[in-house]
Amino acid sequence: MHADNTLAGLSVLTECTNDVRQWYMQNGLQLSPDKSEALIVRNTNQLCALTSSISSVPVTGVDLPVADEINMLGVVLDWRLTFHKHLSVVARSCNYHAQATRHIRHLN
Repeated sequence: MHADNTLAGLSVLTECTNDVRQWYMQNGLQLSPDKSEALIVRNTNQLCALTSSISSVPVTGVDLPVADEINMLGVVLDWRLTFHKHLSVVARSCNYHAQATRHIRHLN
């Protein structure tokens, strides 16, 4: 996103989330933006100074904090979409379960 259209993009995001909130309300659902956080995806060639200066994103009247990484449905996403953190979490979980399996095997 270029510097000149970042604010316009955030404005469109605000309008879209207001529409989503309205749809939720019409269908008996509840949107909980206070339990959410935002992730601004960018690459190193983009203006990191501009996007890092954005500390929150307005969604349905609530300012969501901007995070460097988020966990969405068990997948850890970072601002560059590298999946390094996610792979680290998966490897750590696999090592834990492998150790647990070795421990159980030695008990028999």
